[in-house]
Amino acid sequence: MLTELNEFLGGLQPWQVTAVVLGLSFGGALLIEMVGIRLLSRVVTRTESDLDDVVFETIRWPIVISVALGGVWILTQAPGSTTDVVAADQLDQFFGKPSLSIIVLLWAWALNRIVNRVVERVKDRGDKFDFAPVFSNVWTLVVTVGAAVFLLDLWGVEITPLIGAAGIAGIAVGFAAKDTVANFFGGLALYFDDTYKIGDYVVLDDGEAGTVVRVGIRSTTLLTRDEVLVTIPNAVLNAAKIINESAPQRRKRIRVPLGVAYGTDIDAFEALAVDVASEESLVLDSPTPRMRFRSFGDSALEYELLCWVNNPNQHKRALHNLNRAIYKALMAAEIEIPFPQRDLHVRNGSAVPPERADPVGASTDDLAE
Repeated sequence: MLTELNEFLGGLQPWQVTAVVLGLSFGGALLIEMVGIRLLSRVVTRTESDLDDVVFETIRWPIVISVALGGVWILTQAPGSTTDVVAADQLDQFFGKPSLSIIVLLWAWALNRIVNRVVERVKDRGDKFDFAPVFSNVWTLVVTVGAAVFLLDLWGVEITPLIGAAGIAGIAVGFAAKDTVANFFGGLALYFDDTYKIGDYVVLDDGEAGTVVRVGIRSTTLLTRDEVLVTIPNAVLNAAKIINESAPQRRKRIRVPLGVAYGTDIDAFEALAVDVASEESLVLDSPTPRMRFRSFGDSALEYELLCWVNNPNQHKRALHNLNRAIYKALMAAEIEIPFPQRDLHVRNGSAVPPERADPVGASTDDLAE
C-alpha cells in the first residue's frame, strides 16, 4: 500500500502532492468527527459516571485535529512523496514538523486539562483530601517539561547542555530549599499512607488536636476547638505519631469514669447510668450504652460508662452533658458518690502533736499504739 502511494505521489507535481496530503488528512478528520466522535458521544452519555464525560469533552477536538495533522506529518515522511531532496526537506519543515509540534502541544494541553478537571471534581465531592491539587501542579510541570524537551529535540535543538544546566540548578535549589522539599515529600508520604483527609479530627503526639481544614504542599492546617488555626509543616507530621479519630469510621467512643460507695445497689446504679446515657441526644443508640465494673477502689466501686457519639468533635460536649445528668440522677436517687476523707483524732482534749499526726496512708490502728 505504501509503495503504491509513493509511486502515485512520485508522479505528481509538488502542489498536487500538497493537495492530496491535505485532502486525505482533513477528509479523514471530518469522517472521524461525523461518525466516530458522534457514536462515542452516545456511549458516554449513557454511563452513570461523569468523569468519562470530562475526558471525552477534552479529547474530542485533539483527536480530530491530530488525525488531520498526523496525516500531514506521516505523508511528508513517506519516501517518494517528492523526488526533489530540497523540496522534501521544505515539505517537512513547512508541513511535517509544524504539524507534529501542534499535535504534541495539543495533547499536552489535553492531558493537563483532564487531570485538572478530574481533581476539581474529586475535590468538590470531598472524596479526597485537599492534597490532590498538589498532584495537579506536579502533573502540569511534568507535561510541560516533557513537551518542551520533545519539541526541542524535534527541531534539532541540542538539549544535553540544557539538561546539565537544569541538573546543576536543581541541586542548588534543593540545598537552598531543603525544608520545603522535605515538607513536600512529607506531604506525599502522608497522602499515599492515607493518614487523614479534609474534615478528619486528628490528635498529635504533643497533644495538639483539631479538624483538618487544609492540606497543602508545605503544611497542614488544623482548626482547634478554640477556633484557632494551627499550621504544621508536613515534614513534622510525617515524623509524628498521629491519631486519626475519624478513621476508619467517624463515630467515637466516650468513656465516663464513675465511682459509687460500697454497699450501693449496683443493679440499680448501672440501670440508672445507662438510662441517662440513652436519653442524651448526642449519644448514639447503636452501639447501645453499657456499664463496665472495672475494679474495687480504695473507697469506691469503680465503673466506666461506655457510649458512642457520631463525631469526635462532639466528645467534649457529650461528656459535659453526661456528667451533669449523671450527677443529678445520682443525687435524686440518693446514691452516694464517695470522695477521699481524713479523720482527726483528739486525745485528752488536745490535738495529736505534729510528730504524732496521721501520716499519709497510716491507719487508725497505727495511731492507737
